[in-house]
Amino acid sequence: MSSSDILDIETGLQELIARGYQFVHPADERGEVLAVVGVRVHDDVVDVVRLNAEDDVVALRVPGTEENVLEPEKWLWRADGDATEVLAEVLALPDRQDPDGSQTKGCWLPGRGGTSKWLAAR
Repeated sequence: MSSSDILDIETGLQELIARGYQFVHPADERGEVLAVVGVRVHDDVVDVVRLNAEDDVVALRVPGTEENVLEPEKWLWRADGDATEVLAEVLALPDRQDPDGSQTKGCWLPGRGGTSKWLAAR
């Protein structure tokens, strides 16, 4: 999918949801939403999209073994910039297939002040 295929941010987000992204909304201690974060765990990777503003979006593909997918030490792919451009790049990424068929597993754990943390299962 190219950026011309995404008419607006809402269309891009709907496509991410259709592909299995789940969204969380990290908040500060007052409950103010800091960002909209979409995460999709598949095969041996975790794809993360963080929307801070329409012109401030960061997307990452990180190894499934990464402990903190919101602030990873290592990433396999990264894009940042305008929402429609970054969302188009994310939607154009091919899925990874692990040769042994294993998949990364884990879950989101609620934290203080409306925050959440990804806990990778080993």
